[in-house]
Amino acid sequence: MDDVFRVLSEDCCTAARTGLLETQHGTVHTPAFVPVATQGTVKAIDPRTLNDIGVQIIIANAYHLHLRPGESLIHRLGGLHAFSGWQGPIMTDSGGFQVFSLGAGKLHGVGKVASIFPGKGKSGPHKQGKSLVEVGETGVTFRSIIDGSRHRFSPQGVIGLERKLGADIILVLDECTSPLHDYEYTRGAMQRTHRWAQRAIEEFFRPSAEMEFPNPGPILFGIVQGGAYQDLRAQSAEMIGGMDFGGIAIGGSLGRSKDEMHQVLDWTIPLLPAGKPRHLLGIGELEDIFAAVRRGVDTFDCASPTRIARNGTVFVSEGRRHRINLRNARFKDDPRPIDAGCDCETCKRYSRAYLHHLCRVRELSFYRLATIHNLRFLVNLMGEMREAIERGNFSEMERAWHATGR
Repeated sequence: MDDVFRVLSEDCCTAARTGLLETQHGTVHTPAFVPVATQGTVKAIDPRTLNDIGVQIIIANAYHLHLRPGESLIHRLGGLHAFSGWQGPIMTDSGGFQVFSLGAGKLHGVGKVASIFPGKGKSGPHKQGKSLVEVGETGVTFRSIIDGSRHRFSPQGVIGLERKLGADIILVLDECTSPLHDYEYTRGAMQRTHRWAQRAIEEFFRPSAEMEFPNPGPILFGIVQGGAYQDLRAQSAEMIGGMDFGGIAIGGSLGRSKDEMHQVLDWTIPLLPAGKPRHLLGIGELEDIFAAVRRGVDTFDCASPTRIARNGTVFVSEGRRHRINLRNARFKDDPRPIDAGCDCETCKRYSRAYLHHLCRVRELSFYRLATIHNLRFLVNLMGEMREAIERGNFSEMERAWHATGR
């Protein structure tokens, strides 16, 4: 699995790099943002529009698709590509984060709704709850969020599940930890993740496996764990990096703040194999994308850009944090597009005033138009980053970008 990724260029002053990630359903030019298609679709967007926007790859979720409609049904219908109509590369998450959300995430009050960075200001832990998950050496048992039924995920079983879905890139089952877990628990979870990774590899390379599934050539990604502990991150990076994976994902707790996240990346990435693609799980705010790319991350996924779009928040080239909320009354009679420099369908055809109206009356078309803009904005931004890396002036681009956000 050593021939799936090729580094094309490296920035002169940072660890940023461009590359080509080859999959069965197409080539991904990196660095690239991966929109989240949890249920096999990016919310409010059809596959043809995704292609028109310039999206290269999407990530679906094995946990959610297992619960509904089920991997066996999708397999019978030809896999996710045939089932969804999206013909580009598809990555699938193993469901490790969902297991975390239903378990430690509930116990500690952290997760997708409560910030994964609970250390500062308003981002503290939210209401705690009861765990719906049992984690053991052979896997995890959990209750469905749909009907309460019990389900079992094992490291080997999840590989079969993801291969039934027909994904191009599949992630192993891991135990994601909370920023509030102590050192001993985090170390134990990391070691269990390593043992699960070895079992997943053995299942993945089982001689008869490729004949059973719709996509014969997926790429297997391991996941580095270790929380915000430097020695554990180093151990995990070296262990997972030394296994026979086609790529490496960085997951788990990234600390209690974004500063700690940067530390985790600084500890981890230099220890990973240079010739394998690196994926950062669950990070997608603009400032975080810059921070990840400058440290050598190739791909990253996050539901935030599409979720905030549906709530009225859209990206702009200038202004505070490079975003505005179209629900704000000041856009009621604003004739301008969302962003004058954007070439998306929404910016070409509609004013902020019209979009403000759609947002305030909760018109369903707003979800589509706002999501199109945010995704196209990211596609364009990633293209600009690749060009800057090729020229060797990524730091200059990053400084200019941050300067316009004041």
